[in-house]
Amino acid sequence: MSDIIRIETPLTQEKLKSLKVGDNVLINGVIYTGRDAAHKKMVEALERGEDLPFVMKDQIIYFVGPTPAKEGQVIGSAGPTTSGRMDAYSPKLIARGLTGMIGKGLRSPDVVEAMKKHGAVYFGAIGGAGALIAKCIVSAEVIAYPELGPEAVRRLVVKDFPVMVIIDHEGNNLYEIGKAQYQRA
Repeated sequence: MSDIIRIETPLTQEKLKSLKVGDNVLINGVIYTGRDAAHKKMVEALERGEDLPFVMKDQIIYFVGPTPAKEGQVIGSAGPTTSGRMDAYSPKLIARGLTGMIGKGLRSPDVVEAMKKHGAVYFGAIGGAGALIAKCIVSAEVIAYPELGPEAVRRLVVKDFPVMVIIDHEGNNLYEIGKAQYQRA
């Protein structure tokens, strides 16, 4: 296990190249949210030559559809969504400069190739820990596609948001490494 690494957003190429598969990371600063419906709308906007809701360069998208906030809360439970639902769209956003994605589960070979080609990392967040993760979110603001409800794009400010590098910019994949280690045992 690695020591905990603290990073401040934006996630520049210099910062992401220092991250290796298996690194435990605490993210601080601005990240954005989006699930499959928002990703579809963003890719369609690109295809029409329209601007995206935020500049992708050096940004992190958290695949989440949070529950409504209770009184006194910034956001409701905010656990990760299965990332494979975004695989059809992620390569196009990575090509636009997206450098980080947070979710759970496997990614397609096309996504991993885009990560290696353009420089991006995939972070894993703990599924089932949405209420705890929400405590790391300092503020949340809907910035695009409010009609999508929980799937609207939000701008989050996070403090010590816990993730692990699952796939680094070289394509090293913790799921594959872990399986190989298990099979050797």
